[in-house]
Amino acid sequence: MVSGVDFNSKNYLSHGKLVCLPPRMGSSMLSYHSRADFLKLNSLTSLSSFQHRNGKLKLQSKPMAPSRKLHQPCALVIRCDHPQNADLPRYYSKKEKKPFPVPIVELRRAARERFKKSRGQPKKPVPPPKNGLIVKSLVPLAYDVFNERITLINNLKKLLKVVKVHACRYCNEIHVGPIGHPFKSCRGHRASIRKGLHEWTYATVEDVLVPVDSYHLYDRLGKRIRHDERFSIPRLPAVVELCIQAGVEVPEFPTKRRRKPIIRIGKSEFVDADESELPDPVPEPPLKPILTEIPDTEIVAPRDQEEKIQLAEETLEAWEQMRRGAKKLMRMYPVRVCGYCPEVHVGPSGHKAQNCGAHKHQQRNGQHGWQSAVLDDLIPPRYVWHVPDVNGPPLQRELRSFYGQAPAVVEICVQAGADVPDQYKPTMRLDIGIPTSLREAEMVV
Repeated sequence: MVSGVDFNSKNYLSHGKLVCLPPRMGSSMLSYHSRADFLKLNSLTSLSSFQHRNGKLKLQSKPMAPSRKLHQPCALVIRCDHPQNADLPRYYSKKEKKPFPVPIVELRRAARERFKKSRGQPKKPVPPPKNGLIVKSLVPLAYDVFNERITLINNLKKLLKVVKVHACRYCNEIHVGPIGHPFKSCRGHRASIRKGLHEWTYATVEDVLVPVDSYHLYDRLGKRIRHDERFSIPRLPAVVELCIQAGVEVPEFPTKRRRKPIIRIGKSEFVDADESELPDPVPEPPLKPILTEIPDTEIVAPRDQEEKIQLAEETLEAWEQMRRGAKKLMRMYPVRVCGYCPEVHVGPSGHKAQNCGAHKHQQRNGQHGWQSAVLDDLIPPRYVWHVPDVNGPPLQRELRSFYGQAPAVVEICVQAGADVPDQYKPTMRLDIGIPTSLREAEMVV
């Protein structure tokens, strides 16, 4: 026992975990009898301010003279599973290509391992959805993601009535708060004349939720979309297209549903199985009722503070459920993204439309550089500055390095009264003391 700390049991201290490690040469150790030299409990409450770098803090005390009654020394390390401060995802310039989610070297190594294991083994049947069938266990999840998206849009329309959200007239930056932030970060039209200052207007739902559209595929295993077909095929939100391919029935966007697995002829050639022996398909009602968006003229703002807090919590839950469900769907139904532009395609292979206008698109003849997409490509979070106190003083330009950021949906819900989720606390920098003046900020070490 060291100051009431038991090394044989799990102890948590200010989001940290006490771990007993074997002794190492050259480092100071904590003895079981070093009560006088051990840190007091009152000083342990400040440990969370040191956890933001690597999530690990080692407590050391002065080495003591060896004693016969001493047990084996033990170093005390506090590991933090949820660090306080973290940087935002890296911003990639338009002149460089996005990195692959999994490096090419690892993909090739995994392919060689699969080839070695399958050598001499009988071929296994291709599982869905590669064989043309849908994954029936994911159909309820697809309906949930579809409805959560509609719920999120409807609730955001209501919250925008009570939470002020500003959008720049010349660039795509937005700000959640009573007034727009004073930072000179505008890169829009004639930004040099305005010295980088934003010109704020009222924002809409499209400013908060970044619209990401993709082509609708009648047959997800059919031929790739040609360049001359780019205007004849409808486009719809990529999340909706993912839910449709996963089993959601939308009458406006029909899709082909196979009842027998396809017959592979080659690597990229197949024929459909004969379904004439099967009985005619009977139209079935949707597995779950599909929600619809509320028109802007019928939007009613929350009446009191309690209803606003409940609406904010429901909106935040819909945001998390939509992202969590879409991530599970992407594991089975592939989604592609261009490595040079934000174009997204839901399907096993990208389309052939030559409409990429990113850096050096002339060398690629306007073709996209398709690669596997991640969740932020399908549902990109638009980060905004976090306002520590809505009723307090506005953000100051000189104290920019002390402020945190969060997705716009999360910031709107937090300002409406919802609790901050744990996964967004590191980037919001909630535990950083913000100086009251520039002179106090210059004194910070």
